[in-house]
Amino acid sequence: MLDMRQLQYFVVVAEEEHVGRAAERLHISQSPLSRQIAQFEEKLGLILFERTQQRIRLTRDGRTFLSEARAFMTHANRLEALARRLGRGDEGGLCIGYLETAMHSGVLPRALKTLRGERPAVHIALYSYHSAAQLEGLRERSLDVALVSEPPAADDVDLDSVLVLNDPMLMAVPEDHPLAVQRDVTADDLAAQPWIGMTQKEGTLRHGSFVAACAKAGFVPDITVEAAEPLAALGLVAAGLGVTMIQQSLRHQVPEGVVLRELPWFCYHTPLWAAWHKINLRPLVGFFREILTSANAIPLSYEDETRVQRPGMRAE
Repeated sequence: MLDMRQLQYFVVVAEEEHVGRAAERLHISQSPLSRQIAQFEEKLGLILFERTQQRIRLTRDGRTFLSEARAFMTHANRLEALARRLGRGDEGGLCIGYLETAMHSGVLPRALKTLRGERPAVHIALYSYHSAAQLEGLRERSLDVALVSEPPAADDVDLDSVLVLNDPMLMAVPEDHPLAVQRDVTADDLAAQPWIGMTQKEGTLRHGSFVAACAKAGFVPDITVEAAEPLAALGLVAAGLGVTMIQQSLRHQVPEGVVLRELPWFCYHTPLWAAWHKINLRPLVGFFREILTSANAIPLSYEDETRVQRPGMRAE
């Protein structure tokens, strides 16, 4: 294994072709420098210098070795600088797991836009996995950050999390439906409607909690059609196949022919959690975690608020 200090000594002596001047440049005494060069040659099994009383010059082999040594030192300096940038979180890579909700709601795109502006050299890899697979990816260290519907347990020894979105639900109805203009919507009204549900990629827990919230509000949804994701459900609503509930953060993606209604008496939210591994948290991971937390605390603009339509108004 090469001694970096001896390699540096060799390069300086080769450049100066004088041990005394090289010693001054290196801020060491001449005799220790001569010993270091001799030991370096012995270790390599190679004569690097021709020595006379007047001067010291590189051998042919020494000149070849100098060229490679300079390239090696340059790369070593670059590697050290890279390590410092990685340590500060300026460069490197992030492997991010996410649910479709994180993308549709704008939580992930908003955070990535901020990250790109602050750390343009960071490489980003996105993986669309369900929550359980994401948490397993965090444990295996194949993911750096996960955006999941259910957080790890509070006493989890490996993982930690923070809530980044707690989205209230809005009812979506066809624009020509009586409920689109009806002043007050009751639980009995909802019980009488055909409902468009969501295929439960996240298991039965969220589905059960939604049905329980409906039951608490006084009705049981008659789910006649299931969609793979919220935007598909909105398309089915526009086609007149039923009504559905969507997250408020999706209000700006409502298609033509759909009206959104607020139901103040219906208490159900769709949470989104950011999770990460507790141990060996890289600065870049911590930086992105802070972005996720702060970027999604931005208040809704007036323009966003007006996306939620009142009775008789169509989403545009």
